[in-house]
Amino acid sequence: MPSLDQLRPGQRGRITALTGNDSLVQRLMEMGLFEGEEIEVLALAPLGDPLEIRLGDSRLSLRRGEAARILLEEDKVTG
Repeated sequence: MPSLDQLRPGQRGRITALTGNDSLVQRLMEMGLFEGEEIEVLALAPLGDPLEIRLGDSRLSLRRGEAARILLEEDKVTG
């Protein structure tokens, strides 16, 4: 199962799980990241961290370490 940090700009995926400690999972959920949501990687910073994603009508920036905790459906990664 790929994680969000493995996607490149233009690729999309559907969230299947959020992993990590409780405070990190809570923070991700407060930003609107829930199982079943579709997300798209828009851009990577020059050194690859952070990455910018689209979630619905919102744009969010996540550190690569945070993105690694967001698991995606393997057959739903497109782009």
